[in-house]
Amino acid sequence: MQFGIMMDPHIDRWDLARYAEELGFDRVNVPDSEMIWSDPYPVLALVAANTKRIRIGTGVTSPELRIAPVTACANATINQIAPGRVFLGLGTGHTSVRLLGRKPASVARLEEYFKVVRALLDGEEVNYPDRGETRLIKFMHRDRRYINLEDRIPIFIAANGPKAIRIAGRYADGWTTATKMPEIGQRYFRELHEGARSGGRELPAGFYASFQTCACVLRPGEKLDSDRVIDEVGSYVTTILHLSYEVWQASGRKNETVPAFFRNIWEDYVKRVAGFSLPPEARFRQIHDGHSTFLQPEERRFIIPETIRGTCLIGEPDEIIAHIRAMEAVGFKGLNLLPSADCQRKVYRDFAEHIIPAFR
Repeated sequence: MQFGIMMDPHIDRWDLARYAEELGFDRVNVPDSEMIWSDPYPVLALVAANTKRIRIGTGVTSPELRIAPVTACANATINQIAPGRVFLGLGTGHTSVRLLGRKPASVARLEEYFKVVRALLDGEEVNYPDRGETRLIKFMHRDRRYINLEDRIPIFIAANGPKAIRIAGRYADGWTTATKMPEIGQRYFRELHEGARSGGRELPAGFYASFQTCACVLRPGEKLDSDRVIDEVGSYVTTILHLSYEVWQASGRKNETVPAFFRNIWEDYVKRVAGFSLPPEARFRQIHDGHSTFLQPEERRFIIPETIRGTCLIGEPDEIIAHIRAMEAVGFKGLNLLPSADCQRKVYRDFAEHIIPAFR
């Protein structure tokens, strides 16, 4: 089992990645979401130049944010600084796209984008579709080492829906998802293997499947409603809450789409959104305020034991270790932690001290 961090990209706090490396973490995921954080690629460049071992990459970017050649070039450039340590995560986009007032990319667009980026990073000539036309493009001046294509950059797909998961199985080097529940993971793996078979392959031995969550190691006798727990996990719980609201809205407000652990707070949350000051077409800015960074004070009431248990790895060390073992038995090879930004160092230190040694 490998352990990764997912950090909010802040141009002045790139050293969080070096701290994670010192603690023994294996990977750093830097998200691409221009409306809420620093641009990920300058942050990745600083991380690449100031670390030695840890693997680094976007976690994740979207076809709706950058054209495929730009994404390929950016990652190949980072690969020149940290050869062989770079990975690339692709997804349809969630807040990164919604905060531009746009919808996530279709699965068909994600597939097309993946193929172009993969071919470019493999040094191939590729048909690049652009504004209704297709052009043959290829990286040039390879001998001058502006970029590094010699050390292969694996591409992972982030997906929770069956169609995108099948795309990961068909083409990708890995896949990441936002569940910490083994029974859901089993269902997702069936889709993953079906996608691989539809592409005429079995999942490669090195295929890297990981899951994203938040974690809090409880002190002996500590309750789930302690201020420390809420501070550490609150922004992640509401990140999943906001996503669940978007899914519910897109479904035509079908209540069966609401996760069971949110049902007792759902009516209250829907009323909160209805009372936002911005008009409906602009409410995405208020819905996703604090996304994966901080807990809005008005939403602290939604961080209750039920919602914490439903979204996070929580418990004393033996309980968390057993849960990770269960995910490992399903087929996951890694997990990525996304705590509240102001608590990152504490969360990573606790995890490195109490959890990671059990897997080394």
